[in-house]
Amino acid sequence: MEHRRHELLEDVADHASRIVTDHGIDTETATQVGAAIADHLCQHWGGQMITIPKDYRFGIAKRDAEIWAKFNGRNHSELAREFNMTTRGIYKVVERMRQRDKTQPDFFAPNDCQD
Repeated sequence: MEHRRHELLEDVADHASRIVTDHGIDTETATQVGAAIADHLCQHWGGQMITIPKDYRFGIAKRDAEIWAKFNGRNHSELAREFNMTTRGIYKVVERMRQRDKTQPDFFAPNDCQD
């Protein structure tokens, strides 16, 4: 009877193997790397109840930064179509990013302090 890994561990091993192969590593070595990562998870986290976050906020922050980088002051509608959002949603992202920029200190601005 063939024993298979748990579905999660098999998925992690396969994914790691594909990533390593995409970086030019031969298939045999990539398979070993994937298995080593799955083994590490088993040895260090085996028996634990783990909830893996969806990392939703990271995705939003990344999207917002991309919108902010493409924003030219007049392209709200274009960005709304590109990011599958409403125009109002783009306005909110732009305002949120403006506020964030205001709270970030400018470390490269001239220093007013005199010695």
